[in-house]
Amino acid sequence: MPQLPAPDYPADVRARLEADAREVIGRYPDSRSALLPLLHLVQSEEGYVSRTGIRFCAEMLDLTTAEVTAVSTFYTMYRRKPSGEYQVGVCTNTLCAVMGGDAIFDELKQHLGVGNGETTEDGKVTLEHVECNAACDFAPVVMVNWEFFDNQTPESAKQLVDDLRAGREVAPTRGAPLCPYKETARILAGFPDTRPGAVEATGGAGPASLVGLRLAKGEATPGRIVSPRPAPADRAGEPPGPDDEAPPTHPSSHDSPQQTSAADPDHPAGPVSEEGE
Repeated sequence: MPQLPAPDYPADVRARLEADAREVIGRYPDSRSALLPLLHLVQSEEGYVSRTGIRFCAEMLDLTTAEVTAVSTFYTMYRRKPSGEYQVGVCTNTLCAVMGGDAIFDELKQHLGVGNGETTEDGKVTLEHVECNAACDFAPVVMVNWEFFDNQTPESAKQLVDDLRAGREVAPTRGAPLCPYKETARILAGFPDTRPGAVEATGGAGPASLVGLRLAKGEATPGRIVSPRPAPADRAGEPPGPDDEAPPTHPSSHDSPQQTSAADPDHPAGPVSEEGE
């Protein structure tokens, strides 16, 4: 059965959203171009893009609800159902996956008792896998409300979600301080982040991201950007060498190597016999 027309927002909410929407629309020569930020705006109100939010965007931009729905369901950054206060996205694309992203995602599903796109009973955490967090040099990466948590392991990721659920302060590896999802959505709609020091804290790319740029400029680069693996057993007791010292930030996922063909003789990779045999 077709759904009944979506209900409208309460009058006071509608008036407030209309004022914000007009400000956003005024930034574009073609009002239709304001659809993406307006979807973030309605998401900041309800935590997801509801049928009421779709109706609101359509009316403000003189579009059909079908046109708005087509856009809101195309982009994964728009939620389609009520979700948690913190959106925890585990990258499971190629590099993060082989560096441990798949293991992190599996551990978090079991630890939280939820599946992909599901929310914990306390309403705090929505877990999902994402295709790429655009931070391959710090793989495996987890994002919380689009802020970076680099070089994660299953244990550090479980501690992260436990802290979020307990209300403890959590600091991203880099970027602005963490805020609840609705506040994040309003910032993505194009409204300023008014938290003291938040803009200044955003910083820039991490050191691993800048190595290529420094090399291109002929600048000296650190000898090692990521932490080394633990020293092998035959070096136990020897003093650490210059390459054994880890940088003060951005520990590497190499500290927690995954079981691979090179590390697992029972599952070798590649040909196991000479060519022609």
